[in-house]
Amino acid sequence: MSLCSSCSQFGQPIVKIILMSSRTLRRRLHHGDVDGKRQEHFETSGLDSLSEPLLADDDYVENKKICTLEDPWDDERKKAQFHWTFIFSNLIVQWAQWLANVVLGSGSLIGRLLSFPSSALNMQNNKILPPSLSPLQEERLRSLRQRLEVPFDGSKAEHQDALKQLWKLAYPDRELPSLKSDLWKEMGWQGSDPSTDFRGGGFISLENLIFFAMKYPDSFQRLLHKQDGTRADWEYPFAVAGINISFMLAQMLDLQAGLPSSTSGVCFLKLLEEDEMAFDILFCVAFQMMDAQWLAKRATYMEFNDVLKSTRTQLERELALEDISSVRDLPAYNMLR
Repeated sequence: MSLCSSCSQFGQPIVKIILMSSRTLRRRLHHGDVDGKRQEHFETSGLDSLSEPLLADDDYVENKKICTLEDPWDDERKKAQFHWTFIFSNLIVQWAQWLANVVLGSGSLIGRLLSFPSSALNMQNNKILPPSLSPLQEERLRSLRQRLEVPFDGSKAEHQDALKQLWKLAYPDRELPSLKSDLWKEMGWQGSDPSTDFRGGGFISLENLIFFAMKYPDSFQRLLHKQDGTRADWEYPFAVAGINISFMLAQMLDLQAGLPSSTSGVCFLKLLEEDEMAFDILFCVAFQMMDAQWLAKRATYMEFNDVLKSTRTQLERELALEDISSVRDLPAYNMLR
């Protein structure tokens, strides 16, 4: 069988598969922004707790059941047809990606006329080729990764002192409690011993909270005391939320890898070159953004993961905007006080 005749024979099934894939892809386009509008965004990999699969609507499920009943694979001829269809559809996808790289490359005329986000050419895993780093970027990235590798250790005097510093910044007019006291729950720790809440957040999440309290004290206090908007009866715990945000940022920016290759991670490298405290400032932006999402969704404690997922989505979109050379250029930065 010649290649041309094969294409002709299986052209319709290939088109059908591509169209079905397009419809499936469109179902995965979603985003709830702070203003309640729905924006298109591709799901990206990240925290395990944020990666539950999207559910199809009822009509889609019923259609799939009907197709299964009407088109059983009951003979070898249909199995062979599926085999060839799969092969040719993959060839078409590979050819299309190659053509996109050639025609839409940054050096081509069309590439200069049409502006596509870097993730558009590789939507499957949102990975791009990491750029070469300047000596300054290498140094700052290495320093940040070293911070991320430090776990919180409640037996270390340095870590104990950091917890005490956070309390004094949060409650300057109150007496410092012991390191194990129910008073810590008022700050949003889940128990009387804050050291049990860090887990994957590490010591950097405590540093992020201290930085937030020192750099943007007004925003920190308003979030700590839940002073903005109409709050839920069952609110998110402030301190534990901060730990989750630190962990989410490390995953989103691909900082555990040797060199970030996610779209957001590569964008962040530029911000890091501009300011060595870019991660800490981004933490403050993300925390303020998360609270805005929380209020807009009128969320309660059990919806925290959904709010954090929406926050990540919005933050990824802002990092991908053009003319963003520092964290302070992000639109959400203006929410900080």
